[in-house]
Amino acid sequence: MSRQPHRPKRHQKSGEAPPEGNTEPVLTGGPQFNETPATPDPTKFKVKHGSDKQAYTILDSQRGRLEPRPFPVVEGVAEPVVTLEKALGEQGNSIVKAIQKAKQLVFHSVGDTGNTRGPYDQVAVADKMVSDYDDPDPKSVPSFFYHLGDVVYSFGEEQYYYDQFYDPYREYPAPIFAIPGNHDGMVSPLTSTPSLQAFLANFCTAGEPPHRTPEAGGLVRTAQIQPGVYFTLEAPFVRMIGLYSNCLEDPGVISTQGNQFPYLGQTQIDFLKAALNRVKSDRFPGAVIVAVHHPPYVAQIKTNGDAESVGRHGGSPLMLADIDSACKETGVWPHAVLSGHAHNYQRFTRRKNGRETPFLVAGNGGHAVAKLTHKGTPTLRVPVVQQALSDGSDEITFESYDDLDFGYLRIVVNSEQLRIEYHPASDGGDAKTPDDFVTVELATHKLVHFVAN
Repeated sequence: MSRQPHRPKRHQKSGEAPPEGNTEPVLTGGPQFNETPATPDPTKFKVKHGSDKQAYTILDSQRGRLEPRPFPVVEGVAEPVVTLEKALGEQGNSIVKAIQKAKQLVFHSVGDTGNTRGPYDQVAVADKMVSDYDDPDPKSVPSFFYHLGDVVYSFGEEQYYYDQFYDPYREYPAPIFAIPGNHDGMVSPLTSTPSLQAFLANFCTAGEPPHRTPEAGGLVRTAQIQPGVYFTLEAPFVRMIGLYSNCLEDPGVISTQGNQFPYLGQTQIDFLKAALNRVKSDRFPGAVIVAVHHPPYVAQIKTNGDAESVGRHGGSPLMLADIDSACKETGVWPHAVLSGHAHNYQRFTRRKNGRETPFLVAGNGGHAVAKLTHKGTPTLRVPVVQQALSDGSDEITFESYDDLDFGYLRIVVNSEQLRIEYHPASDGGDAKTPDDFVTVELATHKLVHFVAN
């Protein structure tokens, strides 16, 4: 695999890797990412995933009565921030300067990667992502992976982190950031484990010395240094504003929602406003992307004259209203919104007040793909305007979807444009032409043709 100037270097192991069964964190001299030399793909789980049937039987009996759970607040700071430079450690400054000199940043994104049956599907996606690091053009090599939630199924258990996270990404040679999904925050009714416990231990370790967690099982990847479950990621040409939409199957919740859930507070709304206000005060010229696990939109079909969501999950209009309110108050709107949760790929365009904003669902990173239509349901042809999704002030167009393949997003951003590509794993590592793509002009928030750098 060829070296690229701004590509994170493959770290050598510093000292001995922790033994299997290790129960204590192992300090390292800095962040580490991938195994060297390359090791074979996993073919089976180290820890057999037990049946969740009993737990889901209980949860199903409580359907309609389940509520979102409290989450840890980052104390003393309105906008928790982590930078790509800091996540890269000692080499961060030189890598960031190289990205700036190349005038382009590339990164990956997808969600819903964990699989309870085996590693094959997730590894197929991971392998294709890793193949992007072989690109002979340095500026086209990705710099990180932004995970859209549902890292570990079914309840974010620490004993499954090795099989569902560390092992599949053992060859991924860059930082992995993540917002939690509902399965990362869900708690099995058969246990008393605190919500988000394993996610916090493996992703939210800001202020702690660099270390490998016991969940890494002897692999070299160190815990990520995010400040919390909601945060801004700063990288050249982009700010990623990550929100935690809590642990319900549907809908996503980021606020009290009109005092329906007063114990949640307005912390994330205050964070979102602070992040957007700083975009304005800094006169940040790059792309602003909101990432939230639950999608604001999912595709609709008409049955018996009424529109209804297709697939297993619905949208989250009240959550979107919260985001819109913060954007309207600050006068700053995202260039794109990324989500997971629905186990397929979907792309929408929202047209509102002269802006054209892509909303993408990328929830086919390894968990079982969910079809949008079934025998006996109407054909779902795109593009199609789906006004059932509109709040009355906008127009929503369902542009594209893939409900058959696993895949991921490859995102390219420079000082003028944001391009989001969709790549199915079934295309293989040698195929670099996306099956779908969209480009936003940053200055105008309009969809345009991509101009290669």
